Amino acid sequence: MIGIYLGEVPTNVLTTKSDTPMNQSPVILITGASGGVGQAAALACATDGARIAVHYHRNQAAADALCASLPGAGHRVYGADITDPSMAESLIQQVVAEMGQLDVLVNNAGISARCDITAIDYATWQETWQRILETNLTAAANLSFCAAQQMIKSGGGRMINVSSRGAFRGEPLMPWYGASKAGMNAMGQSLAQALGPKNIYIYTVAPGFIETPMAAAILASPEGDGIRQQSPIGRVAQAEEVGETIRYLALEAPTFMTGGIIDINGASYLRS
Repeated sequence: MIGIYLGEVPTNVLTTKSDTPMNQSPVILITGASGGVGQAAALACATDGARIAVHYHRNQAAADALCASLPGAGHRVYGADITDPSMAESLIQQVVAEMGQLDVLVNNAGISARCDITAIDYATWQETWQRILETNLTAAANLSFCAAQQMIKSGGGRMINVSSRGAFRGEPLMPWYGASKAGMNAMGQSLAQALGPKNIYIYTVAPGFIETPMAAAILASPEGDGIRQQSPIGRVAQAEEVGETIRYLALEAPTFMTGGIIDINGASYLRS
């Protein structure tokens, strides 16, 4: 287990670029922010004036490098194994204690694995289900609960869940991944109804394949061209496109969009 780590904020990041007090800038906690979509979302939100709590699990060096590169002031790095309920709670508490508030939670951290149900044993099946649902769904649920308690005290906030088109279309080689993301969608919609009266708004983004390290191997494999051709645009999403969508939901989207699920899959999977 990795305890909460409050990374030292580089001096260049602490330089204030305006006379606006730091506590007037929204604080956004992004889980799994050391790479991929989380990194892109952090950069987009910081560019728009937010202070970013950069969460990582194992890759502290990447998280520190991202924090140092973000525009603006007051960003911080936090390390935690969010599958541990006590660490998830401590993460939320320490962001509020160190940064003064928590305005937006982005549940981005996620993992996956590909296996053929006809070619694995029962122990592997059970272990994979437990590991992936703990990270993708249960950790997000625990963080959402703890964040909600803080947001209720402060008068409101937003949560953005990073889901997947796999929640809708099925994932025969990743049934645990599809199930975890379908659960995230349902959780977000339920929390939108439960927390709307408290001025807490919940949004979900559902990308298809994204050009990230997690998808690099399959996109470079013989399957890659077929995956890219699933979209009439002929490619997969760039992390920056998903990051920009997260920025919009975190900082601009109408509150009446709460409960909505935004598809970002290049028309590779359409639903109505």
